[in-house]
Amino acid sequence: MNVYVILKQTFDTEETITIQDGRISEDGVKFVINPYDEYAVEEAIRIKEQEGGLVVAVSVGPQRSAEALRTALAMGADEAVLVCDERIPADEYSISSVLSAYFAGQSYDLILGGNFSVDNGAGQVAIRLAGLLGIPHASSITSLALSDRNAKAERDAEGDLELLEISLPALFTAQQGLNEPRYPSLPGIMKAKKKPFRQLTLDDLGITPEQLAPKTMRIDLSLPPARAAGRILQGELPEQAAELVRMLHSEGGIHL
Repeated sequence: MNVYVILKQTFDTEETITIQDGRISEDGVKFVINPYDEYAVEEAIRIKEQEGGLVVAVSVGPQRSAEALRTALAMGADEAVLVCDERIPADEYSISSVLSAYFAGQSYDLILGGNFSVDNGAGQVAIRLAGLLGIPHASSITSLALSDRNAKAERDAEGDLELLEISLPALFTAQQGLNEPRYPSLPGIMKAKKKPFRQLTLDDLGITPEQLAPKTMRIDLSLPPARAAGRILQGELPEQAAELVRMLHSEGGIHL
């Protein structure tokens, strides 16, 4: 069973976001594996422990993403691959196209990823990748069981539960509740230093920058407005209700 995990390095969710010159400042910031991708890494390792096989962690990103991949190796992944090239745009179309080019040369039974990344929150890369590879996919799964060449998954569907059966190869994205990711042990951290780690560029994948022209463009980036102090409405209940409606209309932009 060859299981691949696509992962991304993101800000620690407890970090304070600051913007400088229209970009998010990375000065002194702690980076981690995207939390949803961490569920995918853990699930891949559990599958290997039960079924045998190989777990490969793959990321497309800057050089610092190697740290997240080494964490996956320390958790129990067997190999890691980093596609690092300054010519790769940051939008989801471009990233999924790079991953598709990489997977075109691989033998895989299962691809796992996170439901979405906590920085962009788009949830597009994995789904786009499945489409480009022409394999079935299920997103936001909370349970996964394998039998022969089939997978049974439970999917979180906005409060409801969907039961799916999909033939392999297939792609799944992990939702919170799928498992409880393990912490890398000291022996695991030491072993990770000796595990295979490949670094690729667009040239290695046979892709030109022109093929990766982004489909989206960020126009502006700003922090949400500071929270205003609460207000206590005065008068009788009908007067308070009338004032609330006026405020929602004039200050909140809500048309009733």
